[in-house]
Amino acid sequence: MAVEIDDKDLKAAGAELFADGGNRGVRIHGWLIESRTHSILNSAAIQEWEHKLDTNHLPEMVFGENTLILKHLSSGTKIHFNAFDALCGWKQEALPPVEVPAAAKWKFRSKPSQQVILDYDYTFTTPYCGSCTVENDKDMNAKETSEETSNILWQDCKEQIDLVALASKEPILFYDEVVLYEDELADNGVSLLTVKVRVMPSSWFLLLRFWLRVDGVLIRLRETRMHCVFGGSTNPIILRETCWRESTFEALSAKGYPFDAATYNDPSIISQRLPIIMHRAQKLVISS
Repeated sequence: MAVEIDDKDLKAAGAELFADGGNRGVRIHGWLIESRTHSILNSAAIQEWEHKLDTNHLPEMVFGENTLILKHLSSGTKIHFNAFDALCGWKQEALPPVEVPAAAKWKFRSKPSQQVILDYDYTFTTPYCGSCTVENDKDMNAKETSEETSNILWQDCKEQIDLVALASKEPILFYDEVVLYEDELADNGVSLLTVKVRVMPSSWFLLLRFWLRVDGVLIRLRETRMHCVFGGSTNPIILRETCWRESTFEALSAKGYPFDAATYNDPSIISQRLPIIMHRAQKLVISS
């Protein structure tokens, strides 16, 4: 998604863009919103991650240094997204492996010279919906900070994100998409975790999406949306909606939808065809 940023819109909103190598972002209304994009993990980093996660399996492409950060400067509240925390969620949830005809050859995916029993969730499905911390400055001169999570409390709520209002023709001041990890499931589908952010004069909005397609077998979509409106309150409110949709190819075919995997390349298009397994709305009130 190519976005043209108008300097007049930035000035009118009191926003400031910045960029440094693979890091880029915007400062606006007391928020620092930054994306960091780098290359995939090298072999040494992969071994380190496998040790920390206690696993011999990682996605084919892990962008370990990629992250999206949204920090409320006066309170130190930081919402961020990264591959390691997402994979911690995958390891903890430990869903059973999806049974597929092609599974026999996947037993050799990790170590071609040694057969590996397929006893883990090779789709890398994660319940991850973001990481939240509070940074407290220790020494402003030394620029040292400490992080704690005890003050972060998401409360269940009835309010929902106004997606219709978000579809209005408001100028986009900053946009980016960050890939956290990806696996092509031995050419039998796709497992992809990404996070997108959009900053407008009135608010910021993000979409964290885990997209899984096991060709001919299963489609799974887990999405987390967050929205925060600028101004209007000394204590910003962030709305968060988490939705899990899932269906088998067989069930979709029984409803008259195509069975061909090529039909299901874009999760945005076919998401409404998938039944909702779980939906949850929450909010976070930030105390400055």
